[in-house]
Parts: sequence; structure tokens; C-alpha cells
Amino acid sequence: MNKADLIEKVAKDCDMTKALTEQVLNSILNTITDAVAAGDKVSLIGFGTFSVNNRAARLGRNPQTGESIQIPARKVVKFKAGTKLIDSANI
Repeated sequence: MNKADLIEKVAKDCDMTKALTEQVLNSILNTITDAVAAGDKVSLIGFGTFSVNNRAARLGRNPQTGESIQIPARKVVKFKAGTKLIDSANI
């Protein structure tokens, strides 16, 4: 399922126009993105939690040349699925 499929399904389920549904979905996604960018944790009970983790700098290896390279530290987005989502996948 892609974003267009999701919009179509939600619009049908909620008896809304696709344009309004897309606007609502974009607002939700932008709000989650802004919160995660600010370093906040976003918990959607039953669905999952979005959070930011710090990944330490480390030494890597170029697979083509075998040369060692320094991989810089960075922040990564993490998603932990909630129990209802996990249970629905294991039907």
C-alpha cells in the first residue's frame, strides 16, 4: 500500500473527499516529522513509537578497496511497533 492507496481507503472509510483526506494525512505526517526532528518521542498507543537515537562514530571498510574509512556520528529515526500492530501481523 502506498500513500495514494492509504488516502483512498481512509477517504472511503470516513466518507471524506480525497483532497481533504490528503490534507489531514499530510498534517499528521508533518506533525510527526517536526516532533521527531525536535528530538521528541511520538507514541501512538497500539501502533508504535517513533524516536531519535544517536549512532556513535565508527570505523568502517570500503568493500571495493578494503580501505578503512571513518563513519561520522549521526542521529537516526527508530520505530518500535506496538503490540496491536505486531499481533495483527501474526494472525
